[in-house]
Amino acid sequence: MNKKRLLEVLPRFQGKRILVVGDLFLDEYLVGRPVRVSREAPVLVLEFERRFALPGGGTNPSRNLRSLGAEVLMVGVVGDDEAGVELKGLLEAAGIDIAGVVADASRPTITKTRILAHDSNIIRQQVVRIDRLSKKPLALSVIRKLVDHLEAAIGQVDAVLLSDYKGGVISPEVVEVCRQACRRHQKLLTVDSQGDLHRFKGFGLVKSNQAEAEATLGEPLESEGAFASACRRLLDELGAGVVVITRGANGMSLMEAGGRHIHIPVANRSEVFDVTGAGDTAIAVLTLSLAVGASAVTAAHLANYAAGLVVRKMGNATTTVEEMREAVTSLQFPRVDPAQQDFLH
Repeated sequence: MNKKRLLEVLPRFQGKRILVVGDLFLDEYLVGRPVRVSREAPVLVLEFERRFALPGGGTNPSRNLRSLGAEVLMVGVVGDDEAGVELKGLLEAAGIDIAGVVADASRPTITKTRILAHDSNIIRQQVVRIDRLSKKPLALSVIRKLVDHLEAAIGQVDAVLLSDYKGGVISPEVVEVCRQACRRHQKLLTVDSQGDLHRFKGFGLVKSNQAEAEATLGEPLESEGAFASACRRLLDELGAGVVVITRGANGMSLMEAGGRHIHIPVANRSEVFDVTGAGDTAIAVLTLSLAVGASAVTAAHLANYAAGLVVRKMGNATTTVEEMREAVTSLQFPRVDPAQQDFLH
């Protein structure tokens, strides 16, 4: 892969309009300093120091897209509560259009509260996490509001990205409206999927992690041949344009319709502090790169570099075009099987 080609893609991110549909979370952090062990139970007593909150879940691709220069429209659901107000405020502060965010009084805003202990050296350790959420399906009236927003917006954007965190927003009705509207308006449709991948037939790009691909196909992926076979099966069964399977520390596998399997090793192995949100960064860069006309292989390499940058940071981090440009320029390019080099265009 020619680094010059990667660098040529980055300026084209600016101003692209991407619609993100997903499950919206508020990630709340309570930070305290450990002072002693409790007399009531064998647990630490933390002296409260501060609280902060960040957008999480399906908002992560939106924040990454925005930090890369895209215009972002968000569609999803929050509760009619303080957490929902705070989450919408955080998204607005990030420059994300929240006209498509529906408030549902019958359910709470999905909130993940993490209790962190830290010492004087700023070393933080997560002690426990408390999730507040509803497992009830979305009401039909709420789905109708989401559908109305989607039908009004899809014709006005360059791509649609679905971020499925199993919070109920990526319902069969929402998936079908996105599929039909994107086909009608000839828009790119991508998904970062959880659960059964067969829900996303006809998408331009389907991304999953290794565990989700194994669960869908009913077989372990333990060799390059197995990954190649899995990508081919998913392409055939889903009718997708591109399939990407992320493999954690082993990088990602890629195959596009009519092409061959390509394994891209991780760009950053040595400076990994927190892998949270790396998949969200990857789908954001994949979608944005394809939306500006980059090849699937170029998009995957850029996503690989971006993921390598955010794992250097704590929490649901984002990256920028400037950081990506520096990484592409200065970091060693991941080695790819020489037999695949003629396909890397």
